Amino acid sequence: MGGVRDAVLDLLLGGRCVGCARPGRALCPACVARLPDTALPVCPDPTPPGLADCFAPTAYDGVVRAMVLAHKERGLLALARPLGALLSLSVAAACRGDPVVVVPVPSRPGASRARGHDPLGAVAVQAVRELRRDGTRAEVARLLVSRGGVRDQAGLDAAARAANLAGSMACPAVRLRRLAGRRLRVVVADDVLTTGATAREAQRALEATGLQVSGIATVAATVRRHPTSGRGVAIAHVTDSSAPEVPSYPPRD
Repeated sequence: MGGVRDAVLDLLLGGRCVGCARPGRALCPACVARLPDTALPVCPDPTPPGLADCFAPTAYDGVVRAMVLAHKERGLLALARPLGALLSLSVAAACRGDPVVVVPVPSRPGASRARGHDPLGAVAVQAVRELRRDGTRAEVARLLVSRGGVRDQAGLDAAARAANLAGSMACPAVRLRRLAGRRLRVVVADDVLTTGATAREAQRALEATGLQVSGIATVAATVRRHPTSGRGVAIAHVTDSSAPEVPSYPPRD
């Protein structure tokens, strides 16, 4: 029956799975079933000084990379739910079952308006729904704002990203009122962990107000090419020796 429904959707909407190109849904049940079900502790290499513990369920490659890009740039809003499920794994690892407030990294000024939606905000909302279904007290709080003057990060190395983002985020006092007197873990959420510069700036802005950031939760961790062998290696490596290794993947385009 599901196959018939997907075929009808394809005829009506021209939709195909971003993972396998099967006609129908934006992500078919078979590709959903192959998504990871746990998050690992990871960290960029080199790691920005003072960066909170980071978590990701997978590398930024293959189906997950296609999901992130299709949701963000092509507006395939149905992908917010499976992306949110992936993010929820990282948030759960960061908060360890305690009540948590998920703080999405803000988009650059005008970016959400240009896209017509707020990709990370929508994914964070879905992540919180997943956590609540599993019994974790969770909520989304858009505490951060982004200031102007930040360049596109594409093509910048770790040092350039850090310099580009320095002082670019703030946490207005008015946005903190809803958290006054409440005991909650604060977890920064982003879609992809690359050099850690964005996460570190978000963490700095929150901690400047007196909040303590418990962790950085992401959908995926970026990969890069090894400078000598040319092989694709994970830029974010596992920090827990008892956990399975983050696999090696082809480099990001």
